[in-house]
Amino acid sequence: MPDYALAMDLGTTTLAASLIDRATGKRLAMTGSMNPQRRFGADVVSRLDAAVHSEEAQQEMAALIRTELLRLAHELCAESGVPWGGVKQAAIAGNPAMQHLLLGLPVKSLAFPPYRPLFTGGKPVTAAELGWDGAAQVYLFPMPGGFVGGDTVAFLYGAAPGEATLCLDMGTNGEMALTSGDTIWATSAAAGPAFEGGNLSCGMAALPGAVNSIRIEGERVKIATIAGREPVGICGSAAIELVTELLGHGVLEAGGRLRSADEIPSNLGQRVVEQDGERAFVIHRDARRLLLLTQRDIRQIQLAKGAIRAGMEVLAERSGIAFPGLRDVLLTGSFGAVLRPIWLKTIGIFDEGMVHISRFTPEGALAGVERALAENDGFASVERLGKRFRVVPLSGTPLFESMFMRHIDFPG
Repeated sequence: MPDYALAMDLGTTTLAASLIDRATGKRLAMTGSMNPQRRFGADVVSRLDAAVHSEEAQQEMAALIRTELLRLAHELCAESGVPWGGVKQAAIAGNPAMQHLLLGLPVKSLAFPPYRPLFTGGKPVTAAELGWDGAAQVYLFPMPGGFVGGDTVAFLYGAAPGEATLCLDMGTNGEMALTSGDTIWATSAAAGPAFEGGNLSCGMAALPGAVNSIRIEGERVKIATIAGREPVGICGSAAIELVTELLGHGVLEAGGRLRSADEIPSNLGQRVVEQDGERAFVIHRDARRLLLLTQRDIRQIQLAKGAIRAGMEVLAERSGIAFPGLRDVLLTGSFGAVLRPIWLKTIGIFDEGMVHISRFTPEGALAGVERALAENDGFASVERLGKRFRVVPLSGTPLFESMFMRHIDFPG
């Protein structure tokens, strides 16, 4: 008898879900959407604040995410011709805030020091407990602590990293882990949603119509979109690529300042405009819309990359593994396209050595959830992995604060 299972990556900005055949581990269908909780804030801190101060807001966030995940489940089943009632197992991985809000649990322990989840191991619940129809048993991934949660555990479970491997999930929560013997040192840097297209003036998730590639060839700007649709916004990978292109062509200064049109000797200067009182670079213009990368957008990317790099420095110090001693660097995130390591060197997240040992894994957390479902061991191996984590808090850490300030600028 067929054994179908549902895998879900519960991201702060974007959601991803897939239906798999557990016997073979084969993915039958995949879908995704924006997290509907974003009306309560783009990041976990904003949503936790809303939930702490309003029980009604907390209940609404729980209802929103439960409804949307169920909608994605039904969409996958319809696409695959699998009855929802035939799906007996589901597994969900998200950061601690997202998993608490999904379950409707109190979040004060996460919102205030020492920032601890109510439980750290995996948690089984029934579909009925989430207000879902169907007969699925639902497993939520372990949450090692702080803001390091099930999505990080899932990413590492799927990637199976070796010794001295740095794992980066460059999403809104900026989770990262560094393996050292039997210990996995992990932390979360509040990067914000810029790398996923959030909080950017024309940012969007990696959906059809999103610009996912921007190259400057000579004095011409060439763009590509997901599914070849008319451009309607820009996703995170394209924003990072554009910043690297602007730095390389002298349009953007190392300090993050977008040069004015009269400071740029090439025709690219014609693309720098003043919009709503700030400078911006024109990505695309047609009769219906104007897509821009604004000075504020660039600052968001600077803050995000500064936080990521500073978090990496703290993990290197705590684990005793300096960056030249890394053997592997694994990247994931909901960017919309492959993230080229050279871009991360150009904007100041990577050193030269990291460029040559890094690889990008799309849908890292989702792939890990799928692997755990296919293992069919009652998630025992996931639980063992979760217990290897040691979470390093960044709040109030002098090294993090000094490194954040050092890495705000782009490399000269």
